[in-house]
Amino acid sequence: MATIALTSLSHGAGCGCKLPAAALHPIVAALPRPQRDDVLVGYDTADDAAVIKLRDDLAIVQTVDFFTPIVDDPYDFGRIAATNALSDVYAMGGEPISALNLIAFPLEKLGAEVLGEILRGGNDVVVDAGAAIVGGHSIDDAEPKYGLAVTGVVHPDEVLTNAGGQPGDVLVLTKPLGAGAVSTGAKRGIAGAELVEAAVEVMTTLNRDAAVAARAAGAHALTDVTGFGLLGHLHEMALASGLGAEIDSSAVPAIEGVPRLLALGERAIAGGTKRNRIYAESFTTWLPSAASTRRWLVCDAMTSGGLLAAVPADSAMPGAVIGRLVAGEPGSITVS
Repeated sequence: MATIALTSLSHGAGCGCKLPAAALHPIVAALPRPQRDDVLVGYDTADDAAVIKLRDDLAIVQTVDFFTPIVDDPYDFGRIAATNALSDVYAMGGEPISALNLIAFPLEKLGAEVLGEILRGGNDVVVDAGAAIVGGHSIDDAEPKYGLAVTGVVHPDEVLTNAGGQPGDVLVLTKPLGAGAVSTGAKRGIAGAELVEAAVEVMTTLNRDAAVAARAAGAHALTDVTGFGLLGHLHEMALASGLGAEIDSSAVPAIEGVPRLLALGERAIAGGTKRNRIYAESFTTWLPSAASTRRWLVCDAMTSGGLLAAVPADSAMPGAVIGRLVAGEPGSITVS
C-alpha cells in the first residue's frame, strides 16, 4: 500500500474544505426555488437534506456529502466520510436505505489498494447503518475526495427540520467538538496518535441512536454539526426558527485533549475554523466569560459531528445541554 500520507494531498481536512458559509449562502439564496408541491424540504433554510413526498405515508430523504482526507489511514477516511454523509439523513429524522459512492482519486499515484481500503471503510459503515451501497461514480483527481450520495425514507408527518425551534427549547449536543483542531494539529506535528484515535472514534460514531433519542425527547428542531462549526449550524437553526440563541461555552463538550491543543494557539487552528470565526462575528455577541479557547472550539470546523437538538426544557435527552433558544433577532447568538 502507498506510504504517501493522504492528508498531505489535501488543501483542507474533511468538512474543513467546505466553501465558506458567508460566501455560499448568498449564492444559494439567489437560486430559483423548487416549484413542486411534493418538495417538503428544499434549500430555503440551509437544512441538512431534501425531503420529497411520494405518498401520504412515505417521503424520501436525499443528501450528498464528500470531502478531502482528514486522516491518513485510508480505511478510517472511508469510515469517517460515510458516517458524515449518513448523518444528514438522521438529522432529518429519516432512515438511510441506499448510497452511491463519490470518488475523486489519483489512482496512479496512490494505487488501487488504497482506494479499495477507502471504499471498504465506507461500505462497512453503510452496512452497519442497515443500508446498502448500490453504485457510484469516480473521476481522476490529484486531490483525493470521497463521500456518498444517500437516499433515506421518512414518514411525511415525522420529518425533523432545523426550522421548528421554540422559545425556551434547550439545546442538546450529542458529540464533542474538536476534530478540525486535531486534524490540523496532526498535520503540524502537535497532535499525537492517541488524540487522533479519539477523534476518529467520535467521527465514526453513527448519529442513528442520537436521532432516535431526539425524537423520543420531542425535538422541535434538529441539525448536525459539521464544517460550519457549532455556531454556524446553530445560526442556521435559529434563523430558520425565527429565534435567537444563547450558548454556555463552558458546557460545550470537547474531544479529550482538544482544549490543551487549542491553548497552543495558531498552530492548532484549522483554516476552516478561522473562516467560521470571521463569519460568526456577524451574528455573535461574545461575553467576557467566554474563554479564548472556547471561542475557537465553538467555531471548530467539525467533521462528522453530533446532532444539535432543540428540545422542550422538561425533556430528557442524552447529550450535553449547551444553551437554549430565545426570543430575539433571528439567527443571533450570545456566547458566555
